[in-house]
Amino acid sequence: MTTEETAPDAPAAPQHGILGKFLKLAGAQWMRDSLHTLFLILLARESSNTYGGFMLAFGLGQFILFLGEFGLNQPLVASLSRRYARTGEILAQYTVIKAALFVAGMAGVVGMAWQQGYDAQLVGLVAVISLGVGLEPLSGTFFVACRVRGRQDQEALIRAVAAVLGYGWAFATLLAGAGPLWMGLFKVVENAANLAGGVLVTLRGEQWNRFDLGRKAMLRIWGTTRNGAPFLIMALAAITYNKSNLFFLQRAGGQEAVARYSVTWELVDGVSVLVCSLLLSNVLFPLFSRLWKTGREEFHRLARVSAQWLLALALPIVFVLTVESDRLIGLIYGPDYAEAVWLQKYLAPTVLVAFLHNLAAYLMLSQGRQRLLLVIYLAGLALNLALCATLIPAQPLAGAALAILITKAAVAVATTGYCQKTVGLFTLRTLSPILLAAGLGMVLYLGLGPFVFRELAEAAAIAPMLTLLARLWRRRVLAPAAG
Repeated sequence: MTTEETAPDAPAAPQHGILGKFLKLAGAQWMRDSLHTLFLILLARESSNTYGGFMLAFGLGQFILFLGEFGLNQPLVASLSRRYARTGEILAQYTVIKAALFVAGMAGVVGMAWQQGYDAQLVGLVAVISLGVGLEPLSGTFFVACRVRGRQDQEALIRAVAAVLGYGWAFATLLAGAGPLWMGLFKVVENAANLAGGVLVTLRGEQWNRFDLGRKAMLRIWGTTRNGAPFLIMALAAITYNKSNLFFLQRAGGQEAVARYSVTWELVDGVSVLVCSLLLSNVLFPLFSRLWKTGREEFHRLARVSAQWLLALALPIVFVLTVESDRLIGLIYGPDYAEAVWLQKYLAPTVLVAFLHNLAAYLMLSQGRQRLLLVIYLAGLALNLALCATLIPAQPLAGAALAILITKAAVAVATTGYCQKTVGLFTLRTLSPILLAAGLGMVLYLGLGPFVFRELAEAAAIAPMLTLLARLWRRRVLAPAAG
């Protein structure tokens, strides 16, 4: 594999329809995220205390989501990708496992809420939100089958309809002045619709009389659970180090502090989730898994191209989130969240870190290096808990931001470093245009800043990188094949 294959002016490479699949899912995700963001903005403007309670409940609900999504969807992709795989039987096995995790997770998060001494209303909100969020991995089982078949269009349609139903409930109850528990049911409505749609499109035509949950089937389920244990532990470690600062923050500063941290995290993490969840998890990971088995040369090429795209995309996003933090927070959430302005400057670099780490993590999973990845995640968890315990009690908001930033950076250095060694993610040839565009943008920003209005200087700063991204787009490296 030569470095010239990933240079901006290299000949067009084999096509995989990646952008087409990504855009189908992104359309549904953008609609859902837009509705979600609008709902949370209205809720935050209505009551910072209620908003903080919702964000804390979502943080606990994410434990169930991660266990089922990250913990089992990766091995599920591998199972469904095998030749002669029996889709219905495999999905039945994974649904049983996820249902058991759902029940255990519900007991765990509600028990944790009680143990933390939350009031009865907050515990109830945690239960309702966790119930809705916990249904998402069950529907995700059937969406994985859609992705493996290349039918992201079916998943996108179902998700769009479910989002309209769920957030229709959310807005109706918010405008009607209903209590938090009634509002929180919107996730149950949304993900129940997702589950029904996923089952309908995936199992249509399957021979139901071949399904068996007898002794042999249960032994296979146990084997699947045992083989997936590293993924489950990884998921638990990842969600814990991503959310533990919220629980320390709740104890140190209450729901108001959680609200101020969360308005910034929603903006920053929303960008990361869009790319990492849709492009990397739902589109590129199944492709990487297949190429590792069938075409190592193309695996390496696509990994390098993806790294170049993600780095070039992340830098202008981090810049805009940093320099426009005052306007974004003030315009969206209002003057009550002024402290979130400087918090966003702390947290904006996590977008770059998340892009590179998630690419590296999925490459490692594709190569069967989940045990090494597990060690990295556990080390990250230990580091995060130490940072939270040390930093947050003295400076709640700054400590929460620094704890997650340092943890994510450390984990990303480990995973990206491994992939740099084994895959060669970045070369001088692929990095040179990015470094040149970034340097030119900084010179323009600093040079024009004292003489022109703010928006013009910022536009000049990101123009070189956007130009580079346009060149990469024209090469159609990640675009669908013609026809």
